[in-house]
Amino acid sequence: MKRLIITVTAIVLAGLSLGVVMAAETVELVSIWNPPGALPDGCTPALTGGGGPPKWVNVESDPDGARGVSETSGDTTDYRFPLCIVDGPAFASLANLDVSVRFRATAGKVDQAAGLAVRLKDARNYYVVRANALEDNVRLYVVLDGDRRQFAGKSLKVSAMEWHTLRLRAVADRFTVFFDGAQLFEVTDRRLSEPGRIALWSKADSVTEFVDLAVERLP
Repeated sequence: MKRLIITVTAIVLAGLSLGVVMAAETVELVSIWNPPGALPDGCTPALTGGGGPPKWVNVESDPDGARGVSETSGDTTDYRFPLCIVDGPAFASLANLDVSVRFRATAGKVDQAAGLAVRLKDARNYYVVRANALEDNVRLYVVLDGDRRQFAGKSLKVSAMEWHTLRLRAVADRFTVFFDGAQLFEVTDRRLSEPGRIALWSKADSVTEFVDLAVERLP
């Protein structure tokens, strides 16, 4: 079976079969592909901020026919962050982890963003690393009671219509961010220490494709 492809205007996890995440073992979400346009059945949609509800759907992304996920509402509300919270007991309580995803930003007038959320308590409390093809930067935020606060970042080219890899390693209070295989920065933060869920993350009217979501539980 092919590995899951996800797309963001929203995130679509199509027909997921979830593996168990064991210590020091990387596991990818694998899809039993649903047709394009179908609702994802491997994640729970949620929303930080305002605007209308997220609309995640399955999409056909790669030339080889692999399917992915995308949020397709096109809502231009600026402070609007659609989430696709990964389902399954194996992903319900993760604190120390290494998570990565491939993405491709394809459209969006307000934003062209792709992100990974970790230690997610609910739609108003989590960490998120995100790359932005309109701003050409990668930033790390903590979201507390719905308020997004940046505490690290780096400017670099994030080209649209091309595949990139975004990766976050979180161990205790230390966060290490990678982009396309290169380490960008490492910082510490203690505001959210409890285990939580993981999610794909988008912003405003971003149309972004996600694929190859991989999670490794760390001691």
